[in-house]
Amino acid sequence: MTAPDIVARRIGGERQPIAIVDHFYPDPDGLRDFASAAHFEPARRQYPGVRADLPDTYFHAIRPALTGVLTHVFGHRGGVSLLDASFSMVTKPPERLTVEQRLPHFDAIDPARIALVHYLGAENSGGTAFYRHRATGYETVDAARAPAYLAAVQAEVREEPPAPAYIDGSTGRFEQVSAVDARFNRAVIYRSALLHSGAIPAGATLSDDPARGRLTVTAFLLLT
Repeated sequence: MTAPDIVARRIGGERQPIAIVDHFYPDPDGLRDFASAAHFEPARRQYPGVRADLPDTYFHAIRPALTGVLTHVFGHRGGVSLLDASFSMVTKPPERLTVEQRLPHFDAIDPARIALVHYLGAENSGGTAFYRHRATGYETVDAARAPAYLAAVQAEVREEPPAPAYIDGSTGRFEQVSAVDARFNRAVIYRSALLHSGAIPAGATLSDDPARGRLTVTAFLLLT
């Protein structure tokens, strides 16, 4: 078993921390086999795909790597609560995306909320990209920024809706400030307030078969 390899970055003009962890899970092939036998159902909220339950042992297995990230990258030495976690696969064809699914998004405005994406799919399934909203200059959205940011984006969408496609790189309204490539058994961990999107390349296999599709674990944590 290879030990987790943690790399820290500070991204964009706001220099927000993210962590990239290779060899994140001790038995990734076994985890993917578990996903292949799992029951997937439509995802909640705005996720453009399907989800399934994780094995009960998942967070025990990643605890050493996760503790190292939270301590050394985010400077957190307190507790952590699990808010939500599942296997996830992007399956929705680009032409069926809602307007919200065509844009970068933030998951929460609380700086204590942390997102985790663990890649278990094919190497060409796309990673995660981070963005700056050009009109406001925001790379993160907190409670103070949310009203202005949402008003600006709503006005832009009314003026010209985004094309029916997954965002993949900079546009006239959003600048990509960083990206993490998907790699089997790699995880990326970042604050949920960061503007981000799955980096879904044109022609990606959007299958609901865990052996072929963009299989990830997605999780949301609260620092306490």
